[in-house]
Amino acid sequence: MNMIKSKTAMRLSILSLAFVQVMAGATSVLAASSEDDFKTAYITAEAANREADRLRNQWTVTAEALADAKKAADKGDFDHALASAKEAEALAKASIFQATNEKEAWKNLEIR
Repeated sequence: MNMIKSKTAMRLSILSLAFVQVMAGATSVLAASSEDDFKTAYITAEAANREADRLRNQWTVTAEALADAKKAADKGDFDHALASAKEAEALAKASIFQATNEKEAWKNLEIR
């Protein structure tokens, strides 16, 4: 039983580390972003979010980040809009990672 708990803890640690790495990449946005930069980032984030939805693991915080990005872009604040779009992409990718990781992880929790 301890082996199962150990494997579960290891997987959660890996998932947490991956999430932190993705979020760190999302926050390294250059200042003075353009509307084109935002549009590219937003399209990429939406695509990742659709993939998460396809995997049935779409996070609500991703939708909130996308909405925040759109709202900031509508106000002309493309620095904030780009940062939010990158955050949404990171969240969507983390949810994709979670879905694909847990697709097989449950098998290790099964009593044999």
